[in-house]
Amino acid sequence: MKAVVIHEFGEPESLAVQQRLDPLCDAGEVLIDVQAAGVNFPDLLVMQGKYQILPPRPFSPGKDVAGVVRAVGASVTRVRPGDRVMAQLEYGGYASCAVTVQENCHVIPHSMAFIDAAAMGLVYQTAYFALVERGGLRAGESVLVNGAAGGIGLAAVQIAKGLGATVLAAVNQPEHAALARQHGADHIIDLAAPDLRDSLREQVHAVTGGRGVDIVIDPLGGDVFDASLRALAWCGRAVVIGFAAGRIPEIKANYLLVKNIAVSGLQWSDYRERMPELVDQVQQKLFSLYLDGAVRPHVAQALPLEDFSTALAVLRSGKAAGKYVLTM
Repeated sequence: MKAVVIHEFGEPESLAVQQRLDPLCDAGEVLIDVQAAGVNFPDLLVMQGKYQILPPRPFSPGKDVAGVVRAVGASVTRVRPGDRVMAQLEYGGYASCAVTVQENCHVIPHSMAFIDAAAMGLVYQTAYFALVERGGLRAGESVLVNGAAGGIGLAAVQIAKGLGATVLAAVNQPEHAALARQHGADHIIDLAAPDLRDSLREQVHAVTGGRGVDIVIDPLGGDVFDASLRALAWCGRAVVIGFAAGRIPEIKANYLLVKNIAVSGLQWSDYRERMPELVDQVQQKLFSLYLDGAVRPHVAQALPLEDFSTALAVLRSGKAAGKYVLTM
């Protein structure tokens, strides 16, 4: 097989595609001939050696794959050879073959292309768990999605809208605003406006009748997160997903008390390891939303595996709009 291999941590440009032996699957595992792999911001952190989970080197990065089951272990009952599947992995997705436990595999609808399946993995699971499991979203509530043109951001916009929420999309570029509206956002919040600390709350209050938003989904951190807390409604909930803006914010506990607000975090892979049955239930809901037309991944570009560093450079720049996918 061909695979991106990490021997030493560094920038994506320091890595290369290599030929490796095809992996074998144990009793409860599935061997997948990968057709497409999703590109995610954590992949960049893994390559740099900055992610919270780093397996022994050498290994291949990549957390999303879609393809065809080639072989299964003796105790596998969930899928069979020839099935079209998607799978979320801890690592190993940037390769033409991947092995994972059967619990991580989901048979995809016949009408779903492999590129869409790879694009609908980690980011859609993360967005759904952030909105529903951690944020407690109810139909009719309002949601502020920060970084709304990114992979998780657009997924959150679509899912929140599909579940009956009013969606405020926070972006910093006009073209990102247009993309967010195209995917269902009701209002645009300009993160490039002067004096973000006050301007974000003023913009939110202007479209919520001065009430604020019920839920904030934040993959950015930094000043955006700080300003977003001030835009929460009474008993609002903020969900921390990541810190793509660079700074990990600190929260003053008295502010939570005064406004009766809650801040929670989401490490989605914990659910994959601890509650795979819940992850599968969510995946089936996401498939239903896809088949109903409520969600559709926006694939900005599909690139051959050999061009993985090009896709990651866009994510590193903070200018990504939608999802990047690698094809085998």
